[in-house]
Amino acid sequence: MSANLDFNKIKAAAEGYKTDMTKFLRDLIKAKGESTEEKEKVYRIKEEMEKVGFDEVWIDQLGNVLGYMGTGDRIIGFDAHIDTVGIGERKNWKFDPYEGYEDEETIGGRGASDQLGGIVSAVYGAKIMKDLGLLNGKYKVLVTGTVQEEDCDGLCWLYIINEDKIRPEFVVSTEPTNNNIYRGQRGRMEIRVDVKGISAHGSAPERGDNAIYKMADILKEVEALNGKLRDDPFLGKGTLTVSEIFYSSPSRCAVADGCAISIDRRLTNGETYQSALKEIEDLPSVQKYHGEVSMYKYERPSWTGCVYSQDCYFPTWVIPEDHSVTQAMAESYKGMYGEPKIDKWTFSTNGVSIMGRENIPVIGLGPGKEEEAHAPNEKTWKADLVQCAAIYAALPAIYAGKK
Repeated sequence: MSANLDFNKIKAAAEGYKTDMTKFLRDLIKAKGESTEEKEKVYRIKEEMEKVGFDEVWIDQLGNVLGYMGTGDRIIGFDAHIDTVGIGERKNWKFDPYEGYEDEETIGGRGASDQLGGIVSAVYGAKIMKDLGLLNGKYKVLVTGTVQEEDCDGLCWLYIINEDKIRPEFVVSTEPTNNNIYRGQRGRMEIRVDVKGISAHGSAPERGDNAIYKMADILKEVEALNGKLRDDPFLGKGTLTVSEIFYSSPSRCAVADGCAISIDRRLTNGETYQSALKEIEDLPSVQKYHGEVSMYKYERPSWTGCVYSQDCYFPTWVIPEDHSVTQAMAESYKGMYGEPKIDKWTFSTNGVSIMGRENIPVIGLGPGKEEEAHAPNEKTWKADLVQCAAIYAALPAIYAGKK
């Protein structure tokens, strides 16, 4: 199929929309939209989808915005989460993170790279497909602006698959990829460890049983465990870190009667939530102090008020380099921009549900650099928006030619 595509025409079409994509991205940066607060961004995306000629656009009950381009029975998905993290310490920013900026080459602002640029390129990639007649009656494209990913990656897609009853043939994740193609990521989970003690007056600590001291022993063993975790030649090593600590005590003049920690656990190939929980349960100090090891559950209402809960387990996933989806993306890339690098994400994406839970292939290509995500002075590159839109536009036709 690629032999019949006019790659230069596709590139020129994408370049012609650079100004429109820049304006769209700047509008999204200015719109409010941390996790569970995405309403303003959702309606701005809906407006843009309708403006460029999507065949159907709607907002589901969770609050995701979805648009179809084309009329085929088989679906190719393009996903972008539209929520952002906060800005952290304002003094670390050289510009207003919510107003953003642009110059000749870059666009700055919170979410510019992670990952509002992805929805911009996906919307205009779909428009180019329609403009140039690159969709046939076999496939239609679904572009999703998904919510709550920063809070609970993949929850939005569990809703789309199980409640909206939409199951694409494969999905392109438009998370930032440093202009490479990504075909996998480590999974993750959120673990909690609780230990109990007995309070007593702080003037006579020997009368009590200090839970914080117990946790101190556990913390040393958790830290040491990080160096012993499984390593995978492609995805890399499993890791863990303690991210939070809590306590309970009658007062500052008392022995603490409870202590808990949160553990951010990154899972590589061959690791499961069961194996990760057992590693913590088997630590000598957890055993000694009868620590309770559990997994967090996510139950935060979306911006629509919908509660769609899940365990905080986000599975590892990989698709092969010779998979038809990987090869179609590589062919689309190569047709316009040379030989791609095929790699993997360091962080987690909605692929944890799409591929990790539901076994729908995911391939990654998105504007921006992975290291810009969650960092101060976040930015993306206008050339990346253009490049990704062009590659997206050619992908369905190339994939259809391989099936």
